[in-house]
Amino acid sequence: MATERAALLERLAQPVTHDVAVIGGGATGLGVALDAAARGFSVVLLESHDFAKGTSSRATKLVHGGVRYLAQGNIALVREALHERATLLRNAPHLAQPLAFVMPSYKIWETPFYGAGLTMYDALACQAGLGRTEFLGRMQTLACLPTAVASGLKGGVKYWDGQFDDARLALALARTAARLGALAVNYCPVTRLLYDGGKVAGVLCSDAETGTPYEVRARCVINATGVWVDELRQRDGQDSGQPVQPMVAPSQGAHIVVDRDFLPSDHALMVPRTADGRVLFAVPWLGKLILGTTDSPRHDLAREPVALREEVAFILGESGRYLRRAPRAADVRSIWVGLRPLVKPRHDDGASTKTLSREHTVLTSPSGLVTVTGGKWTTYRAMAEDVLRQCMRDGLLPHRPAGVTVALPLVGAGHPGKGPGMSQPQGLHSYGTEAPLVASLPGADVALAPGLTEAMVRFAARHEYARTVEDVLARRARVLFLDARLAASLAPRVAGLLAEELPGCNPGLEPFLALAQQYARVPA
Repeated sequence: MATERAALLERLAQPVTHDVAVIGGGATGLGVALDAAARGFSVVLLESHDFAKGTSSRATKLVHGGVRYLAQGNIALVREALHERATLLRNAPHLAQPLAFVMPSYKIWETPFYGAGLTMYDALACQAGLGRTEFLGRMQTLACLPTAVASGLKGGVKYWDGQFDDARLALALARTAARLGALAVNYCPVTRLLYDGGKVAGVLCSDAETGTPYEVRARCVINATGVWVDELRQRDGQDSGQPVQPMVAPSQGAHIVVDRDFLPSDHALMVPRTADGRVLFAVPWLGKLILGTTDSPRHDLAREPVALREEVAFILGESGRYLRRAPRAADVRSIWVGLRPLVKPRHDDGASTKTLSREHTVLTSPSGLVTVTGGKWTTYRAMAEDVLRQCMRDGLLPHRPAGVTVALPLVGAGHPGKGPGMSQPQGLHSYGTEAPLVASLPGADVALAPGLTEAMVRFAARHEYARTVEDVLARRARVLFLDARLAASLAPRVAGLLAEELPGCNPGLEPFLALAQQYARVPA
């Protein structure tokens, strides 16, 4: 399905009242839009930047129940996430697949202790499990993690979770919702809420490329802007005369990418408790290795947050304690940071993020603005159901049964287990059943880099809402996240192809080159 912008804006200009207007094109907003469209509601979704530009493209790439949440005793969250994990892997097998993790044990008590917890993890998954937990001896652990530090190694525990391509999954949600009739528009920020009789009745938005304003009327307006939800809530409070207390305490998670030869395995390494009590992952993903993550309080809401020097030192230092060859600053291919929208308890100042809720919250303001925040990628579908349940409970939408997205394949979904896994580099297989369409476009035989052809850039512009170099190299292809310097070298050719596909549209070459420098820079 083509995503020609003029046609999208023409639809946006129509003087109709939609059932649902969703503000925010990340995992949560897109999930809500898809669920609402699947139930037959008329839906418009507006995103100020690109889909998944914020937190939703900067996850640790794990589809998981949350082993650390199990350790915290949050059984309900883990059980829900494990079942949603299975649903996600089933509905998007080209973008989300099982991944084996190994916890190496350097103390004699660690294998039975963590093994017992992971056996409970399996039990909570029930029929949704991906594989049983195994207790490993020393040599079995090294077979799975060939470059792990061997000195003092006692054994390990192997368990199963999932991993995914977060930005491309977000894109699949947008395109699947569009196939069901939803209107999804990126680069279209909401500038004002509209009211009728003191109740929210729509939004005023504008095309970021031309400045053209659009009035969008809707029976139900949903604020799904992630860490930025309080900005819209404050605006709603001012307009309706109701005081609003902030509900989000942002947490920053930094990630470092290095070459796969630091851990040449299809198994991920997981350390449940580092020297200072944090969790460390070394995850093979799209031909590289992701090291992370951190959990640092953040008091600003930068669109492109920068890793703190101490975060990078922690990740590199702790990785060096478990990998035989310690990664150094010179080995870093890319550094990126995501902001988590953690929900604050009342009267909490957000000074510590480890105790804040990872669960999602849905609330309705006196004016009828529905806000959702918190949660995690794995549970996006369940979150969407909760949001629509709240809308129906508040009388903003008529009742229609839930469950319509449980067995709804996303665009490109084919048969599970076909093609390379998520640990392998991107390529034509990443498009699932749409691979033949991509291969039919001009430039299918012209490689810009391994796994990226001219045809893929054209496909991004014609069918995947891409408008800029960043859209292509950060979120359609994941080059910026994998190797920032390589992304910078490809940018001029991608800009040229976008100029051919999108005449008159500024591909944003210079801003992207500056962004790539940021991703390549290791804080001193």
